[in-house]
Amino acid sequence: MIKEAMLYEKLEDGKVQCNLCSHRCKISPGKRGFCDVRENREGTLYTLNYNVVSSEALDPIEKKPLFHFYPGSLVYSLGTIGCNFRCKHCQNWTISQIGIDQANAIEISAETAVKKAVASGARAIAWTYNEPTIWFEYTYDCARLAKEAGLVTVYVTNGYITREGLEMIAPYLDAFRVDIKAFTEDFYRKIASAKLAPVLESAKLARELGMHVEVVNLVIPTLNDAPDEIREMSKWIHDNLGADTPVHFTRFHPYYKLQDIPSTSLKSLERAYEIAKEEGLSYVYLGNVPGTEYENTFCPKCGELLIQRGMFSIELNRLTDGRTCPHCGRSISVLSD
Repeated sequence: MIKEAMLYEKLEDGKVQCNLCSHRCKISPGKRGFCDVRENREGTLYTLNYNVVSSEALDPIEKKPLFHFYPGSLVYSLGTIGCNFRCKHCQNWTISQIGIDQANAIEISAETAVKKAVASGARAIAWTYNEPTIWFEYTYDCARLAKEAGLVTVYVTNGYITREGLEMIAPYLDAFRVDIKAFTEDFYRKIASAKLAPVLESAKLARELGMHVEVVNLVIPTLNDAPDEIREMSKWIHDNLGADTPVHFTRFHPYYKLQDIPSTSLKSLERAYEIAKEEGLSYVYLGNVPGTEYENTFCPKCGELLIQRGMFSIELNRLTDGRTCPHCGRSISVLSD
């Protein structure tokens, strides 16, 4: 479905400027923005993928991954076509890096999506699998309806949304699960065709706007795994998002255009874990390495095992009232019913 876009301004000579993501594309008539799903038609900007759904699933919330946001609950997940990044290692490139005209997709209205989420028994609805910002109009409409229906809402995002976009959807968005893909501008420029600074700005803003924030860093050998870089990122998270912000270091596997780089070693992930803990982060996890204790939640004060996980499921939850360590009484930053 084609619909007039939100968050753009009209310029001279029929051009428009999109203010939805931090590329802030200036688009000539007949052309599309960097995301390839927002098109200038005679001086009006249209979104081409308003309710175009490429992926639909009922997932455990831990798969996003969100470990401190309604643990053990289900999330109704939707994805579309396109992206505003060009990550060379994208694992979902078959939907994020193809054109809208090539899409194998269906249309699901916002009303239908929310009804399906409620009927499925989900606690949350998430826009995920590719970048949710690029179908902002649809996610905005869905999120408003979802809140009315008693659902919580999730963006699984690269963090490139502008301040205008994030402030607009903030009243209806509960969780901002953001990728900080590296901590150098060089990586972002060469690997993702983007910039780091706007990602950090949006993560801080999401926190300030009261959203639950969790960070994922995919550790890629030779590209973003230097200990000094991990340490600087950990310091930044501690100082700007808070010590209790959950951080997930996840294992890279060769995908898409980075198939010549080996998978991340467990040793490298454990080193990242240790650095983050040294920098004062309370909740650090390792991902894509099932069966390790690094998926579990421990009390930062007394070390007590609080939540035990396995294959995206909760095997044990010992929190008192959903958010308190039963051993020492320390408050744990977990959202739950």
